[in-house]
Amino acid sequence: MGFLVAFPESLHQVTILMSDRGLPRGYRFVNGYGSHTYSLLNAQNQRFWVKFHFKTQQGHQFWTNGEAEQVVGKCRESSQRDLYEAIERGEFPRWRFCVQIMPEKDAETYHWHPFDVTKVWPHKDYPLIDVGVLELNRNPENYFAEVEQSSFSPSNIVPGISWSPDKMLQARIFAYADAHRYRVGTHYEMLPVNRPRVPVHTYHLDGPMRFEVPPATNAYYEPNSFAGPQQDPRFAEPPLKISGDADRYNHRDGNDDTTQPGNLFRLMNAEQEGRLFQNIAAAMAGVPEEIVQRQLVHFHRADPRYAEGVARALGVKNHAAKS
Repeated sequence: MGFLVAFPESLHQVTILMSDRGLPRGYRFVNGYGSHTYSLLNAQNQRFWVKFHFKTQQGHQFWTNGEAEQVVGKCRESSQRDLYEAIERGEFPRWRFCVQIMPEKDAETYHWHPFDVTKVWPHKDYPLIDVGVLELNRNPENYFAEVEQSSFSPSNIVPGISWSPDKMLQARIFAYADAHRYRVGTHYEMLPVNRPRVPVHTYHLDGPMRFEVPPATNAYYEPNSFAGPQQDPRFAEPPLKISGDADRYNHRDGNDDTTQPGNLFRLMNAEQEGRLFQNIAAAMAGVPEEIVQRQLVHFHRADPRYAEGVARALGVKNHAAKS
């Protein structure tokens, strides 16, 4: 809790986590979000910023803390089991795949920082655009080969999709691939579950897990005189059109960390609010009074009723109401 108090930008995510959606009955009942801002490049090499969304078609179903304690206490992999058994029954879970699209220049003037992972883009500003449907209709035949060795990373992109100055995304581009090299092995990307379905030309030659013989060549550099793969300038990205140094920004400069969690809180009915208050109170049990009061200030700034409800559930005075 001390960490959350010191980083008020966490408040929106904490509100989601402690709400009903923080304890789903299984993977079928949650939305999926790219979280980060990515970019799309069209045929004219114009850049648009994009957020990816997967909206569950099974509806949101949740456990209370007490229910989850009983379920997970008896089956640690309850969510995975629920998904597996639903697919085996032929109840294939589906998600709407949607995008939000922002013109590149909007990033300079939009009132929320478009690359701040702690912020969302309100749908009234950038409506969801339906792209397709994701359906899970087959369980793995070999769990280790198809699941344990799968290695997802935002560094894996295809022409037309790219990144943004989102600082956390920039870190993950490097960190995830490194983690897979440590976890699975040097050439994890060559395993059937990870490899592309089209040929990829690189200068990777030797090393552990190298199980294919690369085309014979005497040069492992580019350019060379031995017909090795070459960089294709057709896939170069256009320069950023954002004024200033796009890769350096302080997310706390003039940032509003309370409006979005307040808006989320105001969408809840009385029962949902009550469960939110109780979940937060349970998580804050034993936290020093000073830190409790500092966190109540954050709740109060989002919505006074938010702080009042948490204080009441904790059985403490709400000093934030006087500030």
